[in-house]
Amino acid sequence: MAVKRVENPAGSSNNLRGDVLRVLGVLKVATAEQIQQIAAPHLSYRHTDKPTPSKRKQARTASHTGALSDLRKHGLVENGGQLPGGDRLRNLTPMGLKAAARELGRPVGEMGDSARGASRTGALHAMAVNEAVLALLRPKPDLSQLASEPADVLAAAQAAVDAPAGLGTIASYATEVALPATGTWSNPGRGGAQADIVITAPEDGVPLLFVEIDNCFESAQVLAAKIDKYMRFCQRKVKDVDGKERPMWRTRWWVPDGRHGDQPHPPLLLVFNRIGPRNPNTVIAQLAELTQRHWKGDAYDGFHMYDGKLPIVVTGMKHLQEHGPAGAVFRRFGRPQNQTLLEAIGNPRREAHDARQQAEYAARQREHQEELRRTAAQHKAEREARRPVCASCGTRFTDARWKAIEPTGWGTPRETHPHLCDDCKQRAITTERQAEQAGPEHQEHDQALPEQKAGGTWLSRFRR
Repeated sequence: MAVKRVENPAGSSNNLRGDVLRVLGVLKVATAEQIQQIAAPHLSYRHTDKPTPSKRKQARTASHTGALSDLRKHGLVENGGQLPGGDRLRNLTPMGLKAAARELGRPVGEMGDSARGASRTGALHAMAVNEAVLALLRPKPDLSQLASEPADVLAAAQAAVDAPAGLGTIASYATEVALPATGTWSNPGRGGAQADIVITAPEDGVPLLFVEIDNCFESAQVLAAKIDKYMRFCQRKVKDVDGKERPMWRTRWWVPDGRHGDQPHPPLLLVFNRIGPRNPNTVIAQLAELTQRHWKGDAYDGFHMYDGKLPIVVTGMKHLQEHGPAGAVFRRFGRPQNQTLLEAIGNPRREAHDARQQAEYAARQREHQEELRRTAAQHKAEREARRPVCASCGTRFTDARWKAIEPTGWGTPRETHPHLCDDCKQRAITTERQAEQAGPEHQEHDQALPEQKAGGTWLSRFRR
């Protein structure tokens, strides 16, 4: 125990330090409270008896603050300044980034940079990215960790558990991901994009989603230029390890193959955080018009095809935080109504069309099978009506017996007793055999009597 205190003066456990490395490996820069909300959400429902909000926050974050302190001692974490409200920012050192890569099971080359110096500008954008991750992730508290808490606290935690789930786990997220239009993954060239968030949660219906956070400081033209960069990246093809040419993004992320002739690019979600001077509603309308060539699909039989298009979806940060991915607060460019995130990035009308076609095909198959059944039953009834009946006992012939009496061609002997069933045929054959065996004896007897008479007559004559 003494050795542990020397190595980790704050007394943090391996699990706590692992939590910090995983969260900072994704977010790059974060407060102790944000780390706690993601790594241990049940702590948000503890220490409700503390007198002030600051005391409650201090108690909730004490464990992770200690872990941060111990990681700082090891040279893996460093302080990154303070937010206007007084919260201290933490980020990983280059060595900490490598440790985080091991915790997340990712190659170091996919971790991005360590976000050093992000707090010098107040980390406004980084904090918005973190809030979006929390809103999309929606961590659930572990109720078993709250068994001794008051009833009202348990009720609040239960409500959070019962609320619609978010997307994936913290390992499903990456931030500040370069999307090179030129160059390589590790050394991107000019003209590419950088996604604020990349989500890979295929288990929740989101195989790949790019997320861009806008604090409402940028014009529609600037955002349109960013979308041009996303499109250039999505259209870029490179040779994969097997020598075949594929979209570059497919060499890093797995996404199911689309339908032939309808394979859109990975969707882009724009989250507008209204803290800047621009009106997001105005910007969104202008942006949709400026980028129409990228997202507009082709009408086809009641739905649209989006082959080679970039699905663009927008929402507001407050709506996202309140409702999460399951809320109908997402608007896809080209659609008139809000949808859930899965509906917005998908193609519900196409799915409904395909479901109708599948149902119609299944109905036709059932009808065809029923028609075959009726035809077979009719043929069977007609055949049964033609089945021969034994002339002796009236029993219908078996299939084997019926087949045996059918003529098989010229010169082929016909089955004996074709008018009898198997049993009657055997009895008839037995009777015939018995008659045949008795026949020669009667014949010999009948022939011997005349000879005796003839002999007797001759002898009587001789005697005379």
